[in-house]
Amino acid sequence: MTPPEGPLPLGATIGILGGGQLGRMSAMAAARLGYRTHVFAPDADSPGMQVATTHTRADYADTQALARFAAAVDVVTFEFENVPAATLAALEGRVPCRPGLGVLAIGQDRLEEKRFLERAGVPVAPWAPVHDESGLAAALERIGLPAVLKTTRLGYDGRGQAVLRDPADAAAAFARLQPKPLVLEAFVPFVAEVSAIVARGADGAVAVYDVTENIHRHHILDLSFAPARIPPVVAEAARGHVRRLAESLGLVGLMALEMFLLADGTLLGNEIAPRPHNSGHWTMDACACGQFEQHVRAVAGLPLGDPARHADAVMGNLVGPEGLAAWTGLLAAPGVAPHWYGKAEAREGRKLGHANLLMPLDSLAARPAGWRPPVFAG
Repeated sequence: MTPPEGPLPLGATIGILGGGQLGRMSAMAAARLGYRTHVFAPDADSPGMQVATTHTRADYADTQALARFAAAVDVVTFEFENVPAATLAALEGRVPCRPGLGVLAIGQDRLEEKRFLERAGVPVAPWAPVHDESGLAAALERIGLPAVLKTTRLGYDGRGQAVLRDPADAAAAFARLQPKPLVLEAFVPFVAEVSAIVARGADGAVAVYDVTENIHRHHILDLSFAPARIPPVVAEAARGHVRRLAESLGLVGLMALEMFLLADGTLLGNEIAPRPHNSGHWTMDACACGQFEQHVRAVAGLPLGDPARHADAVMGNLVGPEGLAAWTGLLAAPGVAPHWYGKAEAREGRKLGHANLLMPLDSLAARPAGWRPPVFAG
């Protein structure tokens, strides 16, 4: 379907596929800009449904529900890249989808993702597709150990992967990981994990946020430091990588690029996420235009906002029972902006919210690499 000419008018409805916390915060940003939202998701009382103007609870394969959804919205976006490609394909002929099916297809398949990164000139670690056990043996011979075996689809927060340190680990990991095919990647001896987030508008305008330094705990993002404490030349290279990816894709929306930083200053692309990203949550309070508003602006055809920081920030994820226990203290902490996601259960490993500690501009660089703000001392 031909995209609408110019920005969506005030009061138009943005359809959001997925009802998680990213959909929730996108819906809240859309309301600030004068738009209604319609969340489509299979789960009852999802975080996004709690704040959207309206919602549809249906399976992503329900073609009749999708047809009604398409007729009720003016543009469609998605809050996570595991929405089935067939769902977006069923909508694209009925209503503009931003980002589109081609972007989604790359973001949800690690093999396509690796190929795309290489075509766009972003270096990646050595990798090989794995379709069967003989293919795994050949890949291990070429790439060596240690290595990481991953599913090509449906993996996030450390799920769907196994670190192989001994040849004896391979058969059990291959049998356990689903769905097939898999991908084998060389284990990267990185010194830091960083990410960069870009927005690209319908008019081709691009806005890139400052590079973020990320610390993980149990494979889940724990802390994000903005700006990343890395040399300026490395930060510029990271921003250049993500800008080039957005332009290569013809992206309309938001995208994050996760990267490994090596000791010699080399950046290796790890994964892309064509939607708002956990490592960009700091932008909600440290920038005049945070990532969720920026995503809505791009999807709605509005001018992009200013991505510049007005403060340094440390974002802390609130995960599981420990995150729930920290909530009251964070509400009382000076300089902290807390955000709760409205989830009913504080299950182990579940992201329940986050908090942004704001600091004076350019003060973070003086903090040592292992520093952890006392407010996130859990």
